[in-house]
Amino acid sequence: MEALNNLISQINAFVWGPPMLGMLGVTGVLLTVGMVFMPWRKVGYGFRQLFSDQNDSERGDVKPFNALMTAMSATVGTGNIAGVATAIALGGPGAIFYMWVIALFGMATKYAEAVCAVTYREVDANGKHVGGPMYYLRNGVGEFAPEMGKTLGVLFAIFGAVAAFGIGNAVQVNSMAAVLDDSFSIPTWVTGVIVAVLVGVVVLGGIKRIGDVAGKLVPAMIVLYVGASIVILLMNASEIPNAFAMIFKYAFEPVAAAGGFAGAAVAAAIRFGVARGVFSNEAGLGSAAIAHAAAKTNNPVQQGVIAMLGTFIDTIIVCTMTALVILTSGAWMATGADGAGLTGAVLTSEAFSSTIAGGNYVVTVALAVFAFTTILGWSYYGERCWQYLFSEKTLIIYRAIFVLAILAFANVKVDFVWNLSDTLNGLMAIPNLVGLLLLAPMVFKVTREHFAKND
Repeated sequence: MEALNNLISQINAFVWGPPMLGMLGVTGVLLTVGMVFMPWRKVGYGFRQLFSDQNDSERGDVKPFNALMTAMSATVGTGNIAGVATAIALGGPGAIFYMWVIALFGMATKYAEAVCAVTYREVDANGKHVGGPMYYLRNGVGEFAPEMGKTLGVLFAIFGAVAAFGIGNAVQVNSMAAVLDDSFSIPTWVTGVIVAVLVGVVVLGGIKRIGDVAGKLVPAMIVLYVGASIVILLMNASEIPNAFAMIFKYAFEPVAAAGGFAGAAVAAAIRFGVARGVFSNEAGLGSAAIAHAAAKTNNPVQQGVIAMLGTFIDTIIVCTMTALVILTSGAWMATGADGAGLTGAVLTSEAFSSTIAGGNYVVTVALAVFAFTTILGWSYYGERCWQYLFSEKTLIIYRAIFVLAILAFANVKVDFVWNLSDTLNGLMAIPNLVGLLLLAPMVFKVTREHFAKND
């Protein structure tokens, strides 16, 4: 098993190496420029569409707001808390600048994914609207390259169905069980049983129930987490200008070692900022498109501008809050019991607890709830990929296996599963990005037409 894990780690390093990160960045830049920076100019328009009244005649299964919350339930999580801390610990404060950059261009990628998802979605035998990369690869790319579209669609579905058990199940429930055991002494098996029951109740209700739960939990936890961050920033207000100064300065200059921080070159800031930014908002992976395909809308562009808000909220708002708390508190230079610098969730927890009493519990609760909602979001992604490969009649099999897996993953080490799922996540992006680039002319066309009528 050790040898296999090492092999997967090597494959993972290649899959998430410079070529993949470069492909993600180039795709985002091309889409942004092709739409004349529309995603940056229309953030306000997107928020207005998010809360606009719904027409009962719109086709779909869930409200656009709940579709966004379902997508965000799978993205707002460990990346926002542990991922940001890791980026700073390994790349220095400048990593946050590159996290912002990849997010700004990732908004166009997420927009294009949702436009394609709604445009090429289908209605299954149960009357549910289903879509995502596998459908726009088959139905969109397939219009001019049938075999290519079909093959890419199947590959994406295979990668997605399997990856859901890792990044969306094992890693999440294992992390949740560990933090609850550490902070509240709750046995890991108890967490596994409770989570399995709750997830089972929700996922058996399908996308409507997942959307309803995500529509309540995700906004509440974002408000709680961002609210606690704002309290800390008010207490450390004098350090905020210096935090921003460090972010911009060390984006272009090496940062020297200080305290527990080992120092970092500019190349490290770029590498970890981009990698952790993509890990956090998932723009380019295509997963969020599966949720947006179920939205009640007749207008792909309308859902696209709502979808791009997910990247904006996830990275520009939530990740920035985490980064500023870490930098203003000085925790990024602190040392642990072993004399080494802190990283991951431990660093974020230290930043919160060093400023406000019980701050570590805020991080623990946020991690637990975000992990739970991530499980819900990825259960839906996984079952839609499974349905594409087999049929809607077999969904109960996938749901049962997914829920039972929670019981096992709560009590085991998941290093191998993490590496495998991380690799499969990267492999998901390849067919998706190929599809987005080939379908970009259609995205540009419908975008121009929509805003020509609505500007």
